[in-house]
Amino acid sequence: MTSTVPALGTRTAEGSALQGVLLDMDGTLVDTEGFWWDAEVEVFAALGHTLDEAWRDVVVGGPMTRSAGFLIESTGADITLAELTVLLNDGFEGRISRALPLMPGAARLLAELAAHEVPMALVSASHRRIIDRVLDSIGSHHFVLTIAGDEVTRTKPHPDPYLLAAAGIGAEPARCAVIEDTATGVAAAEAAGCRVVAVPSVAPIVPASGRTVVPSLEHVNLPFLQGLMAENR
Repeated sequence: MTSTVPALGTRTAEGSALQGVLLDMDGTLVDTEGFWWDAEVEVFAALGHTLDEAWRDVVVGGPMTRSAGFLIESTGADITLAELTVLLNDGFEGRISRALPLMPGAARLLAELAAHEVPMALVSASHRRIIDRVLDSIGSHHFVLTIAGDEVTRTKPHPDPYLLAAAGIGAEPARCAVIEDTATGVAAAEAAGCRVVAVPSVAPIVPASGRTVVPSLEHVNLPFLQGLMAENR
């Protein structure tokens, strides 16, 4: 995927210091966190195990290896991590092939940022096969680049994906706004030095220094993101 990217340090978005917006996917742009949990429940039911609803907060937003590994250990299921990963991806992909609801405000925000030529990157812990299916619906043309969880050595909650994304769009991490829905993603973005907008999907996220919490993307627009950068000065 190619795009025209401003040189590092140039000002974008009508003179603001915002150099780019880095967006999570599941639970942030698309309403799919429930799909993952449903797929996990279904797969483990077939293996003869019932998942504890309390585990949902543990597995949300994390890399597949962590979530799947936790569920195997917690249930004692007789399945390998590699086998479970395939089954979970299959189950999830089947669900998004039937329906892929966008989060409220997602389409409007992507269109607004694109109209003002703000560079965007999609940064997800989901695997490439899943990201590409989702991009068919939300539009790959919105993003300068996309980063999948199975394409980095260390995915969220490590900062690596967001550092890679910032570098990929030619931006300083501190001049990037990250939009995330889980504590795992927020931790990754903050460790990378980005300004974070949290839109909690499954578990609550509390406000903190350098972090703004909003109830939905309906509360996020370009002036809002520009204002966050101004607060950093």
